[in-house]
Amino acid sequence: MTTTLTTRVAIIGAGPAGLLLANRLRIAGIDSIVIDSRTREQIEHTIRAGILEQGTVELLDEIAGSRARTVGSRHEGIELRFAGEGHRIDFDALVGRAVWLYPQHEVLRDLVAEALDAGQDLRFEVTAEAVVDEASDRPAVVARTAAGDEVVIRAEFVVGADGSRSVARPVVTGSHGGYFREYPFAWFGILTEAPPSAPELIYSNSPDGFALISQRSPEVQRMYFQCDPDADPQAFSEAQLWDELQKRVPGTTLNEGPIFQRDVLRFRSFVAYELRKGRVAIIGDAAHTVPPTGAKGMNLAAADVLVLERALRALLLENDERPLDAFAETALRRIWKAQHFSWWMTSMLHVAPDASDFDRKRQLGELRSVVESEAGSTYLAEAYTGWPLD
Repeated sequence: MTTTLTTRVAIIGAGPAGLLLANRLRIAGIDSIVIDSRTREQIEHTIRAGILEQGTVELLDEIAGSRARTVGSRHEGIELRFAGEGHRIDFDALVGRAVWLYPQHEVLRDLVAEALDAGQDLRFEVTAEAVVDEASDRPAVVARTAAGDEVVIRAEFVVGADGSRSVARPVVTGSHGGYFREYPFAWFGILTEAPPSAPELIYSNSPDGFALISQRSPEVQRMYFQCDPDADPQAFSEAQLWDELQKRVPGTTLNEGPIFQRDVLRFRSFVAYELRKGRVAIIGDAAHTVPPTGAKGMNLAAADVLVLERALRALLLENDERPLDAFAETALRRIWKAQHFSWWMTSMLHVAPDASDFDRKRQLGELRSVVESEAGSTYLAEAYTGWPLD
């Protein structure tokens, strides 16, 4: 059984990019259908990181019911720790901006609730299988429901916001794929029931490798340490994990508690060769991924949305294709700046497996160049809190 639906914009993926785009299009009077292979519960309860740039929070301020400012925690700086000492980077003093610690799954709860309250056509457990007719002015998404029924969504434009395994990406990039880099280390992450160990995030470079002391809530904390990409998450006892974390953050006594989740997060950078083909575009993780060190993933998705939304308004409301023709070039300028910042933070803070004594001394010199220079600290603060979206 096949059901055919029509809409102005078909959006694959109910992540931050897809739902934020649907919201902004709806405000502009442009109808859309959003589909996702996951259930609502899976979308809202898969715990993900969440450092929001100031510009992203300002976008979310326009979402009815957004709790980013009320539940999220405003952070006006981070600490860089190396050679046994901590050095605070004061965002507010340097650039007059801040970030908010507000996990991605909480952002998604806000966006899903707002979409359903506003009557958005949002369909869970509908899996996109193909994008067809991308060269025409009526492309379509071929999808399947959980019951096995086929759904064809015919639209004036299709957006792939469906993550790193995007169905839409091959249609846009063909066999070319994209630019790719894999790093020789990963993060071993834990979630623990404990009070915060520090008021702001600690990024620590130690002889034993990198560690990040982060937060999720007053009761739950997220911490990471550098590990081998093939590390087994179950190979360590809780005592071993706490010992490993503690020795990488000298000078700070961590608040310990029961560890209820552990995982290994591989480090990859990717940028698709193309972001748009005909009436199909890709945004968010479908178009690019970054290491988590620079906290750029969800924020880049929000920036993509702003550029594409303006292009679609011009196309669908004014029949003006010029902003759409400029979409990829405009978005890629910010994407590559974010890629550089993420690579820089990652390279500066992690110990490479083949690092020599020279490499280690040079790295410490780089860290001192940042914390002892107002210009160096200002660059970090500007990039971390986010370049203005306009």
